[in-house]
Amino acid sequence: MTNYIATNNGLITDLRQIIEQGRRRAYISINASMIQAYWNVGRRIVEEEQHGQERAEYGEQIAKSVAKELHADYGSAFSYRNICYFRQFYLCFKDSTIVNARVHNLTWTHIRHLLRVDDEKARLWYMREAANQMWSTRELERNILSQYYYRLLSNQSDKTADVVDVHAAEPVLPEKEEFIKNPVVTEFLGVNSERDFSEKKLEEAIVKHIEKFIMELGKGYALVDRQKHIPTEKSDYYIDLVFYNYILRCFVLVDLKADKITYEDVGQMDMYRKMYDEQFRPEGHNPTFGIILCADTDEDIARYSSLNGNDHLFQAKYMLYMPTKEQLKLEIEREKEVYRLQTNTANEERLDNTPKHMNK
Repeated sequence: MTNYIATNNGLITDLRQIIEQGRRRAYISINASMIQAYWNVGRRIVEEEQHGQERAEYGEQIAKSVAKELHADYGSAFSYRNICYFRQFYLCFKDSTIVNARVHNLTWTHIRHLLRVDDEKARLWYMREAANQMWSTRELERNILSQYYYRLLSNQSDKTADVVDVHAAEPVLPEKEEFIKNPVVTEFLGVNSERDFSEKKLEEAIVKHIEKFIMELGKGYALVDRQKHIPTEKSDYYIDLVFYNYILRCFVLVDLKADKITYEDVGQMDMYRKMYDEQFRPEGHNPTFGIILCADTDEDIARYSSLNGNDHLFQAKYMLYMPTKEQLKLEIEREKEVYRLQTNTANEERLDNTPKHMNK
C-alpha cells in the first residue's frame, strides 16, 4: 500500500504538470490569436478610412459605428476606446511579420504600453526585447519610463548600429556596451537620497533587491559573489559584487562608491580586474569587465585616467530616484559626453601621433 501511495503521488504530480503545461500553451495560443485579430481589425479600419475624403472626421465616424456594433456582440473589449487602440496598433506596427513573430510572449497590456512610445525604432526595440526576454508588463512599463533604450544607445559608438537592428529575426552577437546601462536608476532600493549612506548600506540594499537590480543592470547577468576576497602575499582585497554575464561569457566586477568617482577608484578597479582574470577566470572565457558604480561620474577622469581607451573598464552613475523625462534626457546627454571622452580620446591621440605620410 505504501508503494502504491508513493507511485500514485508521483502520478498525480505528473498529471498536474501535463494539465498546467496544456493550459499555458492554450493561453499563449489564444492570446496570440486575439492580438493578431486586434491587429487585423485595426488594419481593416485603416483601409476603410482611406476611402474617405476627410480622413480625421471620417475615421472617427467609422470607429464609433464599429464600436457600437461590435460592443453589442462581443462586449467591452470592443469599446470605442479599444477600437481606436486597434487602429493605432496597426499604424504603429504595419509589418505583419514582426507582429506575428513577437506576440507569442506578449499580452495586450504589453502592446498598450508599446503604443505610448513615439520613437519607431525605440518602440520596435522594446517589442523585441519584451518578447525575447519575457518581460512582465510592469518590467516593460518601467523600462520605457526610465528610457532604457536611450540609456543603452547613449553608451554605444557609431559601430554598434546592429545592436538596435529591430528587424533582425535573431539578435546578432551584441557589443558589450549594450550591457552597461547608464545612468542606473535605483529608486527601488529604498535608500533615502537626503541622507548620507555608506557603500556597505548601498551593497546591502542592492543584494536585498538583487532581482530588480539585475534587471536594471541589463540582460544576461547572474550574481556570483559579494565581498569577493582576493588575497595577495602582502594584502587582502574585497570586491563588492561579482556577476557573470552568460551572453558575453565573462565576469563583471562592480565596485560601489557612495560619492563621486576618483582616480584612485579607477586604478583600484583596474587592479581588481587584472587580479580576478589571473586568479579566477576559467580558460576560454572572455576578459573580465569592471564597472565603478558611483554617485557621480567625471569627464576629466574619463579623459585622463586609465578609463581612456580601456574597453573593459567603465564608470556608471546611479540615481536614487526616478527622474522626470526631461531630467533623464539631460543626464543621458551628459553621460554620453563622458562616454565619448572615455572611448574616443585615445583614438584621436593615436591619429595625432601618427606620421602624416601614414594618414594619407
